[in-house]
Amino acid sequence: MKRIATLGLLLLLAGGAHAQDPEPEKPVQLTTIKLWPNGAPGKDTRPPAAEIGRDYWVRNIRQPSLLAFPAQPAHNTGAAVVIFPGGGHKLLVWTNEGTKVATALNRMGVSAFVLKYRLANEPGSPFSVEGDAADDARRALRWVRAHAADYGIDPHRVGVMGFSAGGELVSLVADNPEPAGRPVTDAIDHQSARPDFQVLVFPGPRGIPATAIAQAPPAFIVAGSKDPCCATPSVALYEQLRKAGVSAELHMFADSGHAFNLDESNRISILHWPDRLNDWLADGGWLEARKAITQETKR
Repeated sequence: MKRIATLGLLLLLAGGAHAQDPEPEKPVQLTTIKLWPNGAPGKDTRPPAAEIGRDYWVRNIRQPSLLAFPAQPAHNTGAAVVIFPGGGHKLLVWTNEGTKVATALNRMGVSAFVLKYRLANEPGSPFSVEGDAADDARRALRWVRAHAADYGIDPHRVGVMGFSAGGELVSLVADNPEPAGRPVTDAIDHQSARPDFQVLVFPGPRGIPATAIAQAPPAFIVAGSKDPCCATPSVALYEQLRKAGVSAELHMFADSGHAFNLDESNRISILHWPDRLNDWLADGGWLEARKAITQETKR
């Protein structure tokens, strides 16, 4: 397999501090996808209202959606990742835990889809994390698999990646069973909502300890050893996975707290944690340029 540049190196290139700017690639046309065109399931009797976005965050998500970042065709490995930004279920850290992550994954040849999920902890919210937000996460996985051919994606290499509260959603959909009695609204709902691999970045405690750990997909977990909320669940989930015989890798960074994201630290080890993710994805075969499913191969 051709060696793929690491995320850490790419972030340095993007900053331009120590290296020449890379050759510009053809701009990618981003597309926003409504997960439920006829409206999300569940009860929300509030009057319609627009999403609210400021600087790096967004909230008041009434209609869950995906923002698609397809990999450049020349570099498309066929792998895909659905990204769940964090924000305590009060807001979504849309840039630093969403769109910037998608761009970095694109440079690895991975198509990325950033999810706007319903927020349970906003004032007056009728939603729940285990119900509505997790439903949005599962629907996003199903949607990507149902449309894999449109993006040159292998439907058996669709993973999830979540930060903090988004990491809770990763564990809920990857390491815990789907609730029984789920309504089937269309053909997309017949797709699998189990991710093929999972990436948890300083994940919160919901969903841990997991209750379907034996069926969990391979996991990459990263957190700071001094993170007051999320160090303990990170270690606990890793131990569950290890004891169940599920392939898992854990990185706990010394003297580090919460929300270091991709490149927000003065510690060298933190700056290079995306390199460890790149290594893990490569070692697992997720970045091998196997033949992806396309509209042509379907015919």
